[in-house]
Parts: sequence; C-alpha cells; structure tokens
Amino acid sequence: MGELMQTVTIIGSGPAGLTAAIYTARANLKPIVYAGVQSGGQLMLTSEVENYPGFQHPIVGPKLMQEMTEQAKRLGVEVVNADIDRVDFSVKPLQLSAGNKSFTSQAVIVATGATARTLGLEDEERFMGRGLSTCATCDGFFYRDKRVVVVGGGDSAMEEATYLSKICSEVILVHRRQQFRASPIMLERARVNDKIKILTPYRITQMHGDKQGLNAVTLVNNDDDSSDRLDIDGLFFAIGHDPNSKVFSSYLDTDDHGYIKVHDYTKTNVDGVFAAGDIADSVFRQAVTAAALGCQAAIQAQHYLDR
Repeated sequence: MGELMQTVTIIGSGPAGLTAAIYTARANLKPIVYAGVQSGGQLMLTSEVENYPGFQHPIVGPKLMQEMTEQAKRLGVEVVNADIDRVDFSVKPLQLSAGNKSFTSQAVIVATGATARTLGLEDEERFMGRGLSTCATCDGFFYRDKRVVVVGGGDSAMEEATYLSKICSEVILVHRRQQFRASPIMLERARVNDKIKILTPYRITQMHGDKQGLNAVTLVNNDDDSSDRLDIDGLFFAIGHDPNSKVFSSYLDTDDHGYIKVHDYTKTNVDGVFAAGDIADSVFRQAVTAAALGCQAAIQAQHYLDR
C-alpha cells in the first residue's frame, strides 16, 4: 500500500462530506471525496427539502446534493464514485484501499452516515419520498392535517409520533409486540396523546398506492393473523438506523450502536482521523447539522495538518 499520497481524504458524499470538501478545498488542501457507489447520502431518498437554509422554495433532495457536488467540483474537489473497503489507521500516513487501488493520506474525514432501517417490503423503493419516510422532522410538514402511520416501539418511534401529532390530524403507532422498548415516560407521553392511536401487536405486510404515491397499507394481527387494509396519507419507519462504520471498527472507537465516538468536536481516537455527520450523530440526523459537523471536521483537519 501507499503508492499514492493524498493530503485529505473524505469518505462519504452527503452534506457532511461535501461541506468538508468545500472547506478543505478553499484551504488549498486538494481533498478527494470517495462518494461510494450510492452517493449523496440519505437526502437522495428525500423528496422535497424545506428546512435547509438558503432556498426560498422547497428543493428535492437529489437536486440539493447535486448542487453541493457541483459546488465542490467547481472548487477543484475530485469526486471518486467508489467505496473505501479497507483501512489501516494504525500507521502514519494513514492507509486506505478502494477496490484494487491503494493509497495513503495525511488526514481522513469519515462522513459515511447511517442507513435507516426499513421493513424490507416490496414497494419501499417505489414509495420512498412519495408517502414513505424515515424522518418525521424532515418530512412531517408535508402531512399537515393528514392521517399517518408510525412503525416502531422504541423511544425514536414515540418521539416521531409525538412530533407528528402536532402536525397531523391522526397518528397511528403500529408495533409488532404488546411490549415496548421505549422508556416508560416516552411511552406514557404517547399513550395520553389524544391524536395518537396505538395498535399492537400488528405488522405491515404490504403498501398500496398509485402514481401519486402511497395511500394505504395492509395490517396483519400477529396474534390471529387477521388482516385489514388501512387508508393513510403517509408512513414513517422509526425502527432505528445502522451507522456505516463497519470498515473502521477495528481502529475507531464506537459506541454500543456502532456510531463513531468523537471528542473535542469531531476528533476520533486516532490522530488525523475525524468523523462528521450521522456517522457520529445519533441524535439530530439533519442535513444542516451534518453540514455543520463537516465544516468543523474540515477546519480541525486543517489545524492538524498545520501542526
């Protein structure tokens, strides 16, 4: 390994990675972004984005990521559509591989994000962003005075349902078991909310819709296997996220859920390696907070290289 030396390598091409690229490019650090086979992060699965500053009118997620990518390229950022599949952070310079290409880098910014878990239903890709969402904070506004379903049984599901109850006319919380993983206080908050209806033990087996998007789901009772069709306007999965940290887990400290641990803003336990965006943030998971962390990581990488 080590046949090519890079100054800053950015792994990931969502808001965190591209913001880090923009800042390091303007610092003349000649960053290279490894975008991954699926570039753009979770915003590629989002329809309209209304809560990202700077846009008077809603912008669709893929268009926003295209704008960020073109902005980075205009500043001289090289974007490589490949996954980093091996690293060795135990040596300096840091060693990385993408397929059969190996190289070293003086600094690395990890911005690989987290992937929202889904139910694995047949039409998820078809309806994602068209009635199906994995983020109530991102998309709840589009369901004002509508009837929606939230799937999940943990604190995240309770938070999503409670948030949506302030916007939607009715929120139906569907959970496959009678027991919940959510903390008692979060569960009670949902139970006493007049706009939240809790259905247990049910699972969703099928989604229905047309060219306009999702409009119904099939619910199956796990006790007696009876089924029913439920007309809805939106469906939210709140069953957790999987941080994309596996390739780094031998070298970077992670928490019990796999999120990379950071200290002093974006520093990891390895000198010269920084983490930004959803890979290090299990709480907010917003495009604007990811971008902010990308900015922090870029400036900290610059300071590291100056030393």
